[in-house]
Amino acid sequence: MKYLLDVNALLAAIIQNHPNHALVDAWVRNKKLAVCPLSELGFLRIGTHPNAYNLSLAIARQALRNFMASSQARFIAADLPALRASAAKSAEVTDGYMAQLAARHNLRLATLDKGIKHPAAELIK
Repeated sequence: MKYLLDVNALLAAIIQNHPNHALVDAWVRNKKLAVCPLSELGFLRIGTHPNAYNLSLAIARQALRNFMASSQARFIAADLPALRASAAKSAEVTDGYMAQLAARHNLRLATLDKGIKHPAAELIK
């Protein structure tokens, strides 16, 4: 099985002082991984936010590059038109889109979010 990493999983995989780093770091080993523009942008946004991890953009970009190289994660395009995503309410828009994108590419969405109710979503535990 191949996995598209949700933003929360990507953050936990890369940032060592993330509360779920050990869990996700162990989980991603020997898995076939992928990222998309949304997961990359989310990582950069949250990783550099002053109230979150406060990394510099240069360090965050390099950390993402290093993770991609070391895990051999592949990049998939966000090629599902937003208007074809099937979220029923505002809170489901991004998570639902990412789960549908994963399914479109025959992937599972690897996440720490227990609230994603989509057949392609898989909770990291």
